[in-house]
Amino acid sequence: MNTLFPIFVKIENLHTLVVGGGYVGLEKVTALLGNSPAARITLVAPEIRTEIEELTHRYPGLTLLREIYQPNHLTDKDLVIVGTNDKAVNRQVQQDCKSLKILVNVADTPDLCDFYLSSVVKKGDLKIAISTNGKSPTFAKRFREVLEEMLPDSLQETLDNLTAIRNKLKGDFQEKLERLNEITKVLK
Repeated sequence: MNTLFPIFVKIENLHTLVVGGGYVGLEKVTALLGNSPAARITLVAPEIRTEIEELTHRYPGLTLLREIYQPNHLTDKDLVIVGTNDKAVNRQVQQDCKSLKILVNVADTPDLCDFYLSSVVKKGDLKIAISTNGKSPTFAKRFREVLEEMLPDSLQETLDNLTAIRNKLKGDFQEKLERLNEITKVLK
């Protein structure tokens, strides 16, 4: 049974810690910055890939700490993503986060995750998050690619037009909702 509750987080309003400077760390940092270029991210790892270091030139909110993870790295962090190749470190970070009530994702270890990172379809202001309940991130990625090809580039124009219509509508919330539902029936 899939009991996940999907939300979209304003990640630029949070301070995210990424533990791990290898390929997984690169993937997670790239995903965060790809969705929110102003995201505030601290990455900690004793070794950090060159590609991650290069991102600091384009993203001033990305801070790199070339050191071994310590519990004090969690100070003032709102969200944590762990992706090291050391299961003991991954579990320690997860336990430290739990004790501080910080939400944590441990890559490729669904049992240690409070949340999963979705595969995201982006077409202008439209974002569709895809989750397989932690079962197969690869399937979610492939499904994202299919949806991206299917969705027309003109979706942004449609969204802009609907926003303009919504802003011009008169009446209370219920009246506006009914009118927007009537207008968007053609999308079925």
